[in-house]
Amino acid sequence: MHIHILGICGTFMGSLAVLARELGHTVTGSDQGVYPPMSTQLEEQGISLMEGYSPQHLEPRPDLVLIGNAMSRGNPEVEAVLNRNIDYMSGPEWLAREVLRHRWVLAVAGTHGKTTTTGMLLWILEQAGLAPGYLVGGVPKDFPVSARLGDSDFFVIEADEYDSAFFDKRSKFIHYRPHTLILNNLEFDHADIFENIEAIERQFHHLVRTVPSQGLIVRPALDAHLDRALAMGCWSQVQSTAIGSEVETTTDWRAELLSEDGSRFMVIHHEQPVAVVKWGQTGLHNVRNALAAISAAKHVGVTPDHAVAALCRFSGVKRRMELLADVGGVKVYDDFAHHPTAIETTLDGLRSQVGEEPVIALIEPRSNTMKQGVHQHTLLPSASLADRVYWANLNDMEWLPALVSEWQAANPQSVQHQVESTVERLVERVLDDLPSPCHIVIMSNGGFGGIHGQLVAGIEAIHDQ
Repeated sequence: MHIHILGICGTFMGSLAVLARELGHTVTGSDQGVYPPMSTQLEEQGISLMEGYSPQHLEPRPDLVLIGNAMSRGNPEVEAVLNRNIDYMSGPEWLAREVLRHRWVLAVAGTHGKTTTTGMLLWILEQAGLAPGYLVGGVPKDFPVSARLGDSDFFVIEADEYDSAFFDKRSKFIHYRPHTLILNNLEFDHADIFENIEAIERQFHHLVRTVPSQGLIVRPALDAHLDRALAMGCWSQVQSTAIGSEVETTTDWRAELLSEDGSRFMVIHHEQPVAVVKWGQTGLHNVRNALAAISAAKHVGVTPDHAVAALCRFSGVKRRMELLADVGGVKVYDDFAHHPTAIETTLDGLRSQVGEEPVIALIEPRSNTMKQGVHQHTLLPSASLADRVYWANLNDMEWLPALVSEWQAANPQSVQHQVESTVERLVERVLDDLPSPCHIVIMSNGGFGGIHGQLVAGIEAIHDQ
């Protein structure tokens, strides 16, 4: 079968392309923005990519078109699919029908940390010899591709609350029917499709409704929005996680920090010490991710001590505080942070690791929620742990320069924030005053105009002088 995918370079749709190829289908796809790491992965898999959207991309006529949720009516290729009466469906529906049916699905949902937690859980099961299938919304460093069918009944998947397609406004994760479900957290996001936090809580509750009574839900002990989602009805076993003594009641899983930055911690199960995680990850958010992954792995038979041993060898996920370069003490990291909470937790983990060394944050507010200015009141404070912050106003958001100007006037002693409208100018500003050593974190859920290569090249040029 010839399957054509619209929006193929998105992390989810690109992963579907890999699975479809593995199933023996001929796979092609179109996308407006073609950039690594997904474009590189697809090309290595022998999948033909077409730039932009055009009816000509549907020649020869495919047997099925999978339409990504970024596509809308008016898109020339979408209109051609409808006018030519070509069979189509959403990506999540195809995945549920062709891959997930009759498998033990372990799903990871939440506003933040889905990709990393999915990578952790996948790595634990892989190291235990379970050979799971998987789909990760990124490229895990310990695996060659972002998705595979696997050789067992288990399938690990990152479960996104975003809608499925323009013709199916249910959250993607409603299609997956997990037997084991991790709920990392719940905050307001995706303002383009959700009116308020209550609407997201309702979708999470719909997901909870699909978990069987013999299934397991893993959640942090402290999350009021998850409390409300579960209070609407829950028919499955629930296990909770916490760090230290942050909750007064006993939790199923707890971490005692042995290092402030989260690089070493003791795992405690039912108040009994299990083992120490000593790894290359940092930040309290990753400690929470690890506890959830250990709990979910135990549900399919992996003992906690084996899970801990696997996490000690976990390499992480691309674009999650991925070190791109270290040039003369100037370290450049790539991170996917696209929400104030994610920005804050990422910088908190880095600050705990590097102490007083300068931290420079380069942030592209690119998500639909960010561009609408929904989080503008928490946006600048979220970067307070950096020493300098540069905001890339590549989409000409009128509210951003005004916000920064007002903030600096009201907080003259705070971190210095600057706004630039082009990548080239932003790179120039960073290179004009570059301390060494220092840590530069590039934050975006997209390509950020190719800033990564430009910045590293500029740093190398200065170092070689």
